[in-house]
Amino acid sequence: MITSLKISNYALIEHLDISFDEGMTCITGETGAGKSILMGGLALVLGKRADLSVLKDSEKKCVIEASFLIDQYNLESFFEELGLDYEPETLLRREIIPSGKSRAFINDTPVTLDVVSRLSGVLIDIHSQLENQSLFKNEYQFLVLDALAGNQEILKEYRNKLSEYHVSQKEFIRLKALNEESAKIQDYNQFLYDELADESLTPDMLTPLEEHIDQLSNVETLQQHLSQSIQLLEEEQMGMLTQFSTLKNLLNDAANKSNNFSVFHERIESLSIELKDVLEDLISKQESLESNPALLEKLTAQWDKIQGLFQKHQVDKVEDLIQVRETLGLKLEETEDLGHRIIELKEQLGLLEQTLEDLTQQLHHNREETSPQLCEQMQQIISKMGMENAMFKVNLIPTEHFYVNGKEQIDFLFSANLGSDFRPINKVASGGEMSRIMVSIKSILSQFKQLPSIVFDEIDTGVSGTVSSEIGNIMSNMSKNMQVFTITHLPQVAAKGKQHFKVYKEVRGNTTITKLKELNQDERINELAQMLSGEELTRTALDHARQLLN
Repeated sequence: MITSLKISNYALIEHLDISFDEGMTCITGETGAGKSILMGGLALVLGKRADLSVLKDSEKKCVIEASFLIDQYNLESFFEELGLDYEPETLLRREIIPSGKSRAFINDTPVTLDVVSRLSGVLIDIHSQLENQSLFKNEYQFLVLDALAGNQEILKEYRNKLSEYHVSQKEFIRLKALNEESAKIQDYNQFLYDELADESLTPDMLTPLEEHIDQLSNVETLQQHLSQSIQLLEEEQMGMLTQFSTLKNLLNDAANKSNNFSVFHERIESLSIELKDVLEDLISKQESLESNPALLEKLTAQWDKIQGLFQKHQVDKVEDLIQVRETLGLKLEETEDLGHRIIELKEQLGLLEQTLEDLTQQLHHNREETSPQLCEQMQQIISKMGMENAMFKVNLIPTEHFYVNGKEQIDFLFSANLGSDFRPINKVASGGEMSRIMVSIKSILSQFKQLPSIVFDEIDTGVSGTVSSEIGNIMSNMSKNMQVFTITHLPQVAAKGKQHFKVYKEVRGNTTITKLKELNQDERINELAQMLSGEELTRTALDHARQLLN
């Protein structure tokens, strides 16, 4: 419930600070006194957009605050989701500053107007004849019928499954498209993969390959160099081994004469042995080195193939080619897995569809059983408001698709007079009839669902005295389960309120201001009497006012 409302520097309101009780609160006042201004200020704090024209004094800021008790609405998760401090008594504040900027707060935390609107939609319902349009909407009609049918838990399960179904369906469509696309390029990917796999790529393969090619390409030159090298080493008179042998003998003779030369003899001995090993290796290499055009052609082809792969895949290292090969391998594996995944998802969708079918059947069954009860209650209530012959019917229309409320659409049908055909409410009901229908629906709904505080904004306009008394009774009964506000011109309605405020204008010098005053018992009698008879308070009007209050 809303517990207080503070407004400063808004339109004709200079300052307003009022508190509200539980039950039914009535607000009255002459036409033009400022009831619409009061509603405009309330709408601002609930998230409506504003401009500088709302400022009474253009040099001061406008501040509107509304305090709500929210502990019955299970809003903790909403506050947690938005990072807001949860308080059982929550304060909404709106500020419009002279520069034109607007700010909104929930419990002193700055928020967007969208967040305010989301929260306020749960806390308060401002209802006027314009808001009767909501009755035409499928969502609202389902809300009413399902509240009476006790479908809340089934609907919750259905919507969870429907969400899961939509996610799976989206993934199924994605995988099918991917599979179709993959089928087009799978052969090409397989060719690319095989082409890379055939090369038996290893990170360090290019260097030895290049060396082998160079050797085979220069066999004759290498053989000539090897032959000359061997000749230099083993020639009988001037070969290096012959020269080393002579040097070794000289140093050996020197070492025999002086130990100081023994180290040179040992070093030359070591070099002589190394030269003999080199000679043996050169001879062996010469014997093994032979021309092999076929092998050269094969290795050159391999080299050229790798260079071509570099160019094709726009890389310059074997390591990168290996990475390309692995990536292609993964794509091929994914393509193979797609078929299995698509089959699994199709089976999953089938199971979900069956579950949804079962749940929609339960919803439909409960709605069919409850529809006559809803129509009967609406007819009983609305007959008290001067529509004795009005009849209602609920039409449930099967659909091919799963929607948020099931596998059917809904239409509230209405017949205002005996013998008239049932037609959709929006096609046949007048504005006054629509208001009374909406009051009856909200009255029924309040017995089954925790509704926000509701404001009936002059919905009883054009209603007769007898009917207005019944409208007042219905609102009063609603206020046993929820907080009800009614802005009314009818004394029969105003007399039903537990709390009564009067909106009036006051002139101060050259300025007109709108004020709101809570009336005591005597003031209520005078206000009701004026509503009954006009400015002149007659004894008859006063007696009638007292009778209404009693």
